[in-house]
Amino acid sequence: MAKHAVMSSGAKLWRCLSCAKSELRLDLTLACGQSFRWRETAEGHWTGVMGGRVWTLTQTDDTLWYHVYKNHDRQEERSSSDRKRRAGVTLLQEESKSEMRFKGALKKEEEQEPLAVTPPQDTEEEELLRDYFQLNVKLEDLYREWGTADPHFKHIADIFTGVRMLRQDPTECLFSFICTSNNHISRIQGMVERLCQALGIPLCQLDQTSYYDFPSLSALADGSVEACLRELGFGYRARFLQQSAQQILDTHGLQWLEGLRGVPYLQARDALRTLPGVGTKVADCVCLMSLDKPEAVPIDTHVWQIAKRDYKYAAGNAQKSITDKLHKDIGDFFRKLWGPYAGWAQSVLFCADLKKFQKLKEMPHLKKPKEEEDAEEERMVACKKTKIKTEENVTVKKNKSACHKRAKKSVKEERVV
Repeated sequence: MAKHAVMSSGAKLWRCLSCAKSELRLDLTLACGQSFRWRETAEGHWTGVMGGRVWTLTQTDDTLWYHVYKNHDRQEERSSSDRKRRAGVTLLQEESKSEMRFKGALKKEEEQEPLAVTPPQDTEEEELLRDYFQLNVKLEDLYREWGTADPHFKHIADIFTGVRMLRQDPTECLFSFICTSNNHISRIQGMVERLCQALGIPLCQLDQTSYYDFPSLSALADGSVEACLRELGFGYRARFLQQSAQQILDTHGLQWLEGLRGVPYLQARDALRTLPGVGTKVADCVCLMSLDKPEAVPIDTHVWQIAKRDYKYAAGNAQKSITDKLHKDIGDFFRKLWGPYAGWAQSVLFCADLKKFQKLKEMPHLKKPKEEEDAEEERMVACKKTKIKTEENVTVKKNKSACHKRAKKSVKEERVV
């Protein structure tokens, strides 16, 4: 049975690229609610699906390591399946056939490890990874700018370094965030996983865990999708998922979502809001996380509370819900404060506010750099004191005999008295 890759088993099937943790923290970036496809499969190792491939990522202080699982037969199966769906093969029939082929292929793999991609240095996989994490954006420079403009951000950022915005596939991002309505991260992860299992193409199996590609627009638009997803616990979201996919295909075409990367932010957001189940917050998430709109600032109740609690933002205090006007006003407030990458800065504060990361604020090894410098100074002072003490001890030893004699004499005198 193929297993999840771990660095301790040897680095020969891993590839790497230079990337400091100040530029990317996998544990924060992959678990803060941007993408719902990644799991920590071993300590510090994150496995997920991106670009039609299954990846395991890990990192050291200055290096990002990646292992890619690949099967050419699966790629052919994916293309064949898409053609059949376009030809009108029903979803459930295709799902059953795909699963049978998948299980048959797995039997052949049980005695071998998954093929690892180890091509030359400038690889397609490396480019995919750089694009996904937007490594062309210098995060340290942005943190410095935001910290200069915003003392509260600086305090948070000294602990939550390396929180970077992903550049996800627009289809995956949109339909994942339609699932976020009245939901929380762990439940959303489960729903997205079930969505991929039901409608996606199988990619590989590692340690009893099966990995699937995200469903295509054609698969999501199939007439049987709503009933299928309702059975899987999606509730009213099932209808939004199917209807949005169908509307995109019928009205705009397959390339429409990706094409929104090339239009202005507000135009892209308004276009997304025409889809069933897509409000302002979801549209802003899709703009920020997949459509190259770094100025988009998604506003939900968490961000609203951050604005009121940490920035004394008073507008809309009497309101019980977030209106379009309040959404715009809070977004404009942060855009004015943080500049053109305001959405990236907001994601750092959102991450820092998540319950799962509160313990990081108590961990001594994640104290801010100034405290580390102070600690270093204290260590140097302590070393000097130790040196002085040692020198004093030498002097003490020289005088020890005289002191001992004086002490004996004092004792005798006390006895006489």
